[in-house]
Amino acid sequence: MTKIGIIIGSTRPGRLGTQVAGWVHEVAARRSDAEFELVDLAEFRLPLFDQPVPPAMGGTGGPEAQAWVRTIDRLDGFVFVTPEYNTQLPGALKNAIDFVYAGWANKAAGIVAYGVVGGAGSAAQLRQICGLLGLADVPAQVSLHLATDFEKFTVFTPSESRARSLEELLDRVVAWTAALEPVRSAHAASIA
Repeated sequence: MTKIGIIIGSTRPGRLGTQVAGWVHEVAARRSDAEFELVDLAEFRLPLFDQPVPPAMGGTGGPEAQAWVRTIDRLDGFVFVTPEYNTQLPGALKNAIDFVYAGWANKAAGIVAYGVVGGAGSAAQLRQICGLLGLADVPAQVSLHLATDFEKFTVFTPSESRARSLEELLDRVVAWTAALEPVRSAHAASIA
């Protein structure tokens, strides 16, 4: 069965990403067309990317990086749950992305972004990165605003319209992941 990772893109204490990712996982778990799992960047304790050989050239890094790479490799698609820090992608998420190269290719991704302006800057940067890595980002997106989707800016309170947006995003991530499966298989066969 198709496996989709829900990546929590923040590692800082007090992050809102665990609430948002928990909601994404709860909604996704009701589906029967894929398996969904939470992938928490904080659990990997990745160092700052400092590898002498980049992943595109076969570099793998230490044990933390190797565990991260194996996790990405075994997943067929992704939902990135990303905050926006200073209108930018969080450093922890960009750092984690940099530890992987081939594992992103020919897979699909959706974006659930949150912040003062709905995570627009972070989502835009993430889309650019996805394109450069051969990761097909679906056009559907969930944008959550701190002032309206979080009670007192700290407690996530998703509305029905946000839930419908999430369902649309999940529909597309699953469909695109399935559509890209022959491409992934052909690529795997060509390097075997």
